Amino acid sequence: MKRTVTSHLELYAFDRADLVLSVAVAGNVTPERETLTVLQNGTALEAREVAGRHEARLHRIDAPAGPVTIDYEAVVVGHAAPIATEELDIIEYRRPSRYAESDSLYAIARAEFEGLSGKELLDAVTAWVGRHLSYVPGSSQHTDGAVQTMLKRQGVCRDYAHLVVALLRARDVPARLVSVYAPGLQPMDFHAVAEAWIEDRWCVVDGTSLAPRQSMLRIATGLDASETAFLSQHHAAVNLNRLTVTAVVDELPWDDTSELVSLG
Repeated sequence: MKRTVTSHLELYAFDRADLVLSVAVAGNVTPERETLTVLQNGTALEAREVAGRHEARLHRIDAPAGPVTIDYEAVVVGHAAPIATEELDIIEYRRPSRYAESDSLYAIARAEFEGLSGKELLDAVTAWVGRHLSYVPGSSQHTDGAVQTMLKRQGVCRDYAHLVVALLRARDVPARLVSVYAPGLQPMDFHAVAEAWIEDRWCVVDGTSLAPRQSMLRIATGLDASETAFLSQHHAAVNLNRLTVTAVVDELPWDDTSELVSLG
């Protein structure tokens, strides 16, 4: 399997800004080719790589005021090496978090999924979220969590993923959020999915069913969107004026939703 992914960002910083990018593929893959270019008025800015959790590769940029253009490209052939799982992960990913308020959704999770476990629970949660939410671009705010998504009954991929994560955690299943490049996704963008600890491995859960799980490429992994955002900024206001993402694979796989799939 050969996957080619790109992202293009055009920003404007209103003062000197500390930018943190999370657009590079995770460190458990070795790209055949990879480039990251950050320019301001034709001058290159340094993007210093910082190791994140679960093989995430962050890039930190000291950006003077003005326009900033970021281009990333990677070509990945084959599958990724497994990411090590520690006992702390199993503990931490059962807890409520900023955008996955599993404690607030405990009663709903118990009422809907009582008596289910393992793959049966995973399938039930995925199907339930898919039935109860409508995918509506622009319908959610960046501060919305799983509870707000439940109330609105609509959202985008991160909202679906947060709700899946929260419901699984409410049933004592370790679950986390993953940002990915997703060949076949329509509309194309950065994509967010959930991972659940089932049968002693992390399995991908995509409530949107908008892209085949087998060809997804991991970017960042964490408790929720607070740890997986593609861009964060500090010390200055920054406008995101343009974002373009592409992700293609040499042969788009068929996703059999009855199977457990791990990111590779």
